[in-house]
Amino acid sequence: RDKNVVMYGAEWCSHCENQKKMFGEAFSFVPYVECPQNTSECIAKKIEGYPTWIFQDGSRIVGEQSFEELASQSGCALLPSL
Repeated sequence: RDKNVVMYGAEWCSHCENQKKMFGEAFSFVPYVECPQNTSECIAKKIEGYPTWIFQDGSRIVGEQSFEELASQSGCALLPSL
């Protein structure tokens, strides 16, 4: 949230569900837009596939992403695994 990264998706999208599961409880901190319920916002943002991640600088990536890719794009640090 602090890095102004937003995930756009749909509840029926298996790739979106995989991303949510990857974050676990921490997904509650990820700004998320459910496109079927917010069609005008998603059309305005030109969302063409799910999930779409839009970053503070306006760049975007589409599809399931690893923590490493999201950290690299957003500038978030990854914590080491225990």
